[in-house]
Amino acid sequence: MNPENSRRPRTTPNVISSHNMELDSKMGGGLPAGSLTLIEGGSGAGKSVLAQQILWGALQDGFTSTTFTSENTVTSLVSQMQKLDLDILDYVLLGKCRIYPMALAKLGAVALPTLLSVLKQQTHRHLVIVDSLTSAIIHTTENAPILAFFEQCQRLCASGVSLIVTLHAQGVSDDLLNPIRSMCDAVLKLRVEQDGNRMMKTLEVSKVRGAGSGTGAIVGFDVEPGWGMRVIPISKARG
Repeated sequence: MNPENSRRPRTTPNVISSHNMELDSKMGGGLPAGSLTLIEGGSGAGKSVLAQQILWGALQDGFTSTTFTSENTVTSLVSQMQKLDLDILDYVLLGKCRIYPMALAKLGAVALPTLLSVLKQQTHRHLVIVDSLTSAIIHTTENAPILAFFEQCQRLCASGVSLIVTLHAQGVSDDLLNPIRSMCDAVLKLRVEQDGNRMMKTLEVSKVRGAGSGTGAIVGFDVEPGWGMRVIPISKARG
């Protein structure tokens, strides 16, 4: 079968797993299928790595994916993940994982409608990732088109697609960010914080729709070559 012509299997997954047991446990077992997930955080907080971990887990379970990236080329994304022992090259070659670099910053005011148009063409994929939306938002002068974009993303997820959007939260006002959070089924907040004498990345699972446990949990993690994301103890949870 030509992978370009493949379509969603009859059985739709109930959960998108990161295949990292500790991370999944904090997300109530994983992200629910058909969910709209926001991964927010500052520069260097680990947004892309978390999205890549979830991408790799989904591919391990046989699901199909599409990533729209303003952060990488196809080669650099594959190489970056290989260094974390999250090798997706075979999935890319087989068409199970598609990667489309997008120069959203250069598109200016038409970035959001252009991105939405291509997202609507991905209804046959299990997982779609946008990494990141920040460069599209900063060129949009009013909040209404941005909120309308997320409303359309909700409709896309209603068709069964799981959609992950990463966002540099510090560049977005609370007047905009709070409504975006409310529209998302899952919100994962990443920070870089001081823990004793060292800087540590932390993940707060702000909410996950239907999660029986884990919501509100804050965990520390490292990103290590050949290992990927590794959850580590922190001295105390911080809001």
